[in-house]
Amino acid sequence: MQLQVARIGKPHGIRGEVTVQVMTDAPGDRFVPGVEFVVEPAQSGPLTVSSARWNKDILLLAFEEIEDRNQAETLRGAKLFIETAELDEDDEDGWYEHELVGLEARVGSKVVGKVTALNTAPAQDLLMVTTPGGEEILIPFVEQIVPEVNVSEGYILLTPPDGLFEVNSGEAAPAEPEGTD
Repeated sequence: MQLQVARIGKPHGIRGEVTVQVMTDAPGDRFVPGVEFVVEPAQSGPLTVSSARWNKDILLLAFEEIEDRNQAETLRGAKLFIETAELDEDDEDGWYEHELVGLEARVGSKVVGKVTALNTAPAQDLLMVTTPGGEEILIPFVEQIVPEVNVSEGYILLTPPDGLFEVNSGEAAPAEPEGTD
């Protein structure tokens, strides 16, 4: 099985570097010269890292197979994967997206939806839960709101604060402007 570790963004400069959205907790281990990634779409790869550097909070990668900005532009939106056989399996409190997608989301014993994605963000990760009615709700993936992840039983347990589902689904009543009578 393959695990997505990044998505390629826009080109940076004229020498073929690209920005990447990092989707791994260990970028220093994953993005080093010589590492080869499986790429989706397949015609864009495989790609071998020739250099990796940080520009503020953005990771810039250069690949042996990409020589200029025009070639780099063709990679925009491509996904970078590694084989999961390379992964350490000793992290009990960490999950990969492929482990979470498809799990039932429960509040108590009530099923409120299914996990459809994991959005990684600098501040915190967000679980996307699709309700039986088809609405997509973003749930902060923090222990206070997601106290239990049970991959073997096929569910996550949620303890959402009041209004979380309504605010995220757009069902919240709009705030009335102040000073109107």
